[in-house]
Amino acid sequence: MLTLEPLRPDHAEALLAFERTNRAYFARSVPDRGDAYFAEFADRHAALLAEQAEGTCRFHVIRDAAGNLVGRVNLVDLAGGTAELGYRIAESAAGRGLATAAVAEACRLAATAYGLTALTAATTFDNPASQAVLVHNGFRFSHEFLLGDRPALAYRRYLAALG
Repeated sequence: MLTLEPLRPDHAEALLAFERTNRAYFARSVPDRGDAYFAEFADRHAALLAEQAEGTCRFHVIRDAAGNLVGRVNLVDLAGGTAELGYRIAESAAGRGLATAAVAEACRLAATAYGLTALTAATTFDNPASQAVLVHNGFRFSHEFLLGDRPALAYRRYLAALG
């Protein structure tokens, strides 16, 4: 059981702790955010909240059954009925189906609450777990590209059946 909560100002402290705790873990499969991200986290958090208020992005934290913040799932660049999906699950919560469930819920919200008709997502070649999450949730391979300096795969999912 998990819940997705829209990003709020009071999530800042727990979200920063989540990102710091999992920084090395995430850097194994996605480009590192860099030191500036952590040094300027308060400003970054405020900017995300402003983007969300404008309706151009939808940011969520993921809480497990015990209420712990164990991840995040975001829909960014909402335009023309589409958005890009991104997600992160804490190393301590990996392998329990939380990413699969969070992506399923994000797809449902995208279609029903946000009026989107399609989502795109990307993952690096060396992240088969993320690839499996996307495929399990109905995403289909689109093309290869470079994510920073890393080979990556792009996926797309149409949401019309959910709306």
